[in-house]
Amino acid sequence: MIKKMVSLLFSLFIVCAISLGVFLLYLRTQALPATNVPQTSHIYDLQGEIIDSFYTGENREIISLDDVSTYVIQATLAVEDHRYFDHFGFDLKGVTRAAIVNLQNMDRGQGASTITQQLARNLYLTHEKTWTRKLKEAIYTIQLEMQYSKREILELYLNEIYYGHAAYGIQAAAQHFFSKDAKDLNLAESAIIAGIPKGPAYYSPFLDFENSKNRQYDVLQAMVKSGLITENEAKTAYEEELIFNSNKKTSKAFAPYFVDYIRQHAIDKLNISEEAFNQGGYQIYTTLDANAQKIAEEVIAEKMEEEEELQVALISIDPRNGYVKAMVGGSDYEKNQYNRVFANTRQPGSAFKPVLYLTALQSNELTAASQFKSEPTAFTYDDGKKFYMPSNFGDKYPNDYIDLRQAISQSDNIYAVHTIMQVGAEEVINTARTLGITSSMQPLPSLALGTYPVSPFEMAYAFGTIANQGVRAEPIAILQIEDTFGNVLYTDESSTMQVIDPTYTYIMTNLMKGIFDPGGTGHRVSYILNRPVAAKTGTTNTDAWMVGFTPELSTAVWVGYDKDLTISPVESMLASPIFAEYTERALEAIPPKLFPVPDDVVSVYIDAETGLLATSECPNSRLETFAKGTEPTQYCSVHLNHDDDPEPIQKEAETEESSWWGDLKRWWNN
Repeated sequence: MIKKMVSLLFSLFIVCAISLGVFLLYLRTQALPATNVPQTSHIYDLQGEIIDSFYTGENREIISLDDVSTYVIQATLAVEDHRYFDHFGFDLKGVTRAAIVNLQNMDRGQGASTITQQLARNLYLTHEKTWTRKLKEAIYTIQLEMQYSKREILELYLNEIYYGHAAYGIQAAAQHFFSKDAKDLNLAESAIIAGIPKGPAYYSPFLDFENSKNRQYDVLQAMVKSGLITENEAKTAYEEELIFNSNKKTSKAFAPYFVDYIRQHAIDKLNISEEAFNQGGYQIYTTLDANAQKIAEEVIAEKMEEEEELQVALISIDPRNGYVKAMVGGSDYEKNQYNRVFANTRQPGSAFKPVLYLTALQSNELTAASQFKSEPTAFTYDDGKKFYMPSNFGDKYPNDYIDLRQAISQSDNIYAVHTIMQVGAEEVINTARTLGITSSMQPLPSLALGTYPVSPFEMAYAFGTIANQGVRAEPIAILQIEDTFGNVLYTDESSTMQVIDPTYTYIMTNLMKGIFDPGGTGHRVSYILNRPVAAKTGTTNTDAWMVGFTPELSTAVWVGYDKDLTISPVESMLASPIFAEYTERALEAIPPKLFPVPDDVVSVYIDAETGLLATSECPNSRLETFAKGTEPTQYCSVHLNHDDDPEPIQKEAETEESSWWGDLKRWWNN
């Protein structure tokens, strides 16, 4: 009878062993359920620093176990599963201990879930307390242990576990609590963070510091008990003063208009949904200069402090490579998220005139010495069927002949319309397109005065082409997009093309610098600038502009109301100081740089009254630039008091050096 019982039990054991083996082999061949672990997408500035992060419910950044501090690993294992490397997913000793304690206390307060069990539950199951869930958890635990190594499971766990405050995974937790990467956490910080998952709402140092410190003590003692640290190390870590992250999404968002632009741009380039972008773990590297952006926001906040409804836009581009360096789309993002940088509903006014005059210069219709009489004038067009009668600001006219430099400096409208009638409005539109302006325009005389809306973005782009010696650099804001594994999904490089002869862009630049001279429309902010800057103001009843550039930066500033309300004289003067202060501060660390002079540019002294070569008798002479072959060849005879031959002020050969030296002395004196 005993032999039969032993034989039966042995047979049952063999059958169970074979069944277990077959079951484990079956589990080995079965794939675990598919998981979609949301990850945080980040946007970086040009220096590689994070500007902003996006996530849907779960802020997470997956990292390798090699990028996790040893203290974090030790603390987590000590407090959560100190026999982790000694069991196969189930801690039988822990289960037994928990069962005894629960029986003694007549409750189910003690648990014994291993790290693998917790991972299985978090990845594939809910936290409901049913036997079905427990059975599934056990099966998934076995599969995890069979299909992954211990290091791989631990890495998955540390990237999955919830640390409170929407922070999932150790990297997000390290950044949230201490503004550090997980690899840089010290013992004290690691013990704080490792204690949180047991009860994120209870042990978070941001919610209850006392509970958090008590939990830290327990974690440190568990590490001592496991032989990972000494009692003295635990005491030192517990007494260490913790420096927490003080910038926990409570501060005002940085570069919010730029971030919105990048976000939508990236979604379009990747052809994904907004939700997929938020949880896809994408890394977007941009061209934003954080220092320039900070300065732009500070200057605008200071200048617009007392303006409630008045709006502003600033866009700054590096003309050499098209990098978007700074972007502010409004006076208060929290109140209104509309980005006015791309608004093509505002008239640039006289800020558009450099496009007109560049057209005239390169067609050789005008030179810097060309003159028109500025007086009330009715211009006829359309074969004499129509007429256009522009007026100067404040109805002020010299009622005399003025040249191009004076027309630009004082923003004379009569001179501008004379010019467009001479070169043709169609040619002006062609130049605008060449410079990068795409907004709709009509070939009418009023085009000379900037009556057709153009966005600040287009204006900065067009002026950047002038700044870059006629080389058009396509604006870009995203350099590269990577997925969570570092695979490059998208790259961009600005395309460049020589579209305007640098001879004429230099002459135009030289003329535009004149607005900061006495009597110029930008003179009142000239004291702010300590470097060569070329710019043009523009004012309409509803808009105020200053658009300009240095060799390194092209910037457009617009001020006005969203509802086309009339701006006051005081409000119309805000764009210029914003432009000047931003430009000077953004380039403060960069030595002033002169605009390079092309070989085909010559500089000669001319008489301001006649536009002819100046003599020693001319009372108002100035050095002016011309395309070689277009400079005056006759000397002024108006101011001669005798029949002697005129004495030139300076030989024509002294051209390029004079221009450079004059620029240098003028800007050095400022």
